[in-house]
Amino acid sequence: MLELAIARMLHLLAIIHWIGGVAMATLVVLPGVARLPDPAERMARFEAVESRFAPQARLSIVIVGLTGFYMTWRMDAWYRFSEPGYWWMHAMVCVWLLFVLLLFVGEPLFLHRWFHKRAAADSDRAFAFAIRAHQLLLAAALVTIAGAVLGAHGVLLFT
Repeated sequence: MLELAIARMLHLLAIIHWIGGVAMATLVVLPGVARLPDPAERMARFEAVESRFAPQARLSIVIVGLTGFYMTWRMDAWYRFSEPGYWWMHAMVCVWLLFVLLLFVGEPLFLHRWFHKRAAADSDRAFAFAIRAHQLLLAAALVTIAGAVLGAHGVLLFT
């Protein structure tokens, strides 16, 4: 049982780091950067923060995936994916997979260039879009976390 406790601890620490960073970017960094008058300065500041946090977020996402899989396997909790009351299990996988696709596939292959191109054409609209996208991602993550915490404590909605 100690290994499950360690896996859960690592899982939660990684989620706190990852989603806490998303919250910081969504609620503090992006709105602050978007208010800068110089579009070049906006991009430079955004890049400075993003280039520091993205590798950390990727590491946290890997830890979350590995520990989540391990705990599901170790507790033989696969049945939860077939019961509506455990909707949050699906939500955790979906949010995790969405961020995996964004940070490991989309960003390196095209999102980085696409955002730069959009910001060069209209910085205000590009940053407004980035803020809205981050707000949606944060909302999905927070609903998932709330559902997982309630579910882990026996509150099964939609049973």
